Amino acid sequence: MAANTPSRKDPSPTRRAPARRPTMKDIAQRAGVSESAVSFALNDRPGVSEITRDRIRRVAEQLGWRPSTAARALSGEGSATVGLVLARPAETLGVDSFFLQLISGIQEILAERQLGLLFQVVENVPAECAVYRRWWAEHRVDGVLVVDPRTEDPRPELLDELGLPGVVIGGLPDTHPNLSQVRADDTGAMASVVGRLYELGHRRIVHIAGLPSLAHTDRRIRSLRAEAGRRGLTEVRSLATDYSDTEGAAVTRRVLEGSTPPTALIYDNDVMAAAGAAVTTALGLSVPGDVSIVSWEDSVLCRMVHPWLTALSRDTVAFGRLAAQELTALLDGGAARSVQVPLPRLIERESTAPTGDDPAGGVF
Repeated sequence: MAANTPSRKDPSPTRRAPARRPTMKDIAQRAGVSESAVSFALNDRPGVSEITRDRIRRVAEQLGWRPSTAARALSGEGSATVGLVLARPAETLGVDSFFLQLISGIQEILAERQLGLLFQVVENVPAECAVYRRWWAEHRVDGVLVVDPRTEDPRPELLDELGLPGVVIGGLPDTHPNLSQVRADDTGAMASVVGRLYELGHRRIVHIAGLPSLAHTDRRIRSLRAEAGRRGLTEVRSLATDYSDTEGAAVTRRVLEGSTPPTALIYDNDVMAAAGAAVTTALGLSVPGDVSIVSWEDSVLCRMVHPWLTALSRDTVAFGRLAAQELTALLDGGAARSVQVPLPRLIERESTAPTGDDPAGGVF
């Protein structure tokens, strides 16, 4: 008698067929109408009665039908997507908390509106402009969020040419009739920082700035010069960097090893401020005993270093939400406008203190 042989299972797993998306044909069959009637009803076009339109929409909701973004693009009805291009060195993004918080706020509003975000990093502004042209030609986005406005910026004219709605985050040097702008008061913020350092007795102040071509960097530099001129300060200057910790540290070392080192340093972001504090300590100097440090952006990093860093604080997530709201308003047919965000608040921590120099004695 032959031994019983155990049955073998098929080693290949059973594959489940992918779920099929409901179509207009499915809706038509369920509602008992033609496919053209379904198209009229779901695209808010005349050709069906209100009773039929309501019945078709209820059936579409029951079946879980959603419009195809590809089909909408081909028909010229939009892509349900907005774009954001960042023309900065990619290596500087991972340590920049500002953009992470900004995108978080943007995404909150887009998610509420069921809009997607198409994000791309490029090397420079010409490459960014090329992306806009490609997106427009391919119907990839309905509008764009523009960051890092430049002192000489070709993007507004291009967006006008393409007819692509846009919101500039940070503010252009001038107003623009066809773009909404969410403007930050960099001039007022710099004036508040310089004013507070002046009150603490600081007369030699160095601003370790970001990219010089950016409009907000230019506004900060101009404001620093204006405040220095108004107060009669002759040992005040700005030095440009690429926003990285490497360049921030290098510039810090250079100015502190100079013949007349500053008593206060203002950094354009938290990463450079933390790197600058480390360099200052490595040179045998005390923060804030010898040098006071202020970070333009506040973040967890400012409270992870020793001493904790004085910083300008603003609600960057709310900044992103506002920018996205302005863009959705444009997509809904609203007029372009300019909105000012609140002035950042200076939070004083352990890295700033009165200077040991005597301002009345003329020590600069």
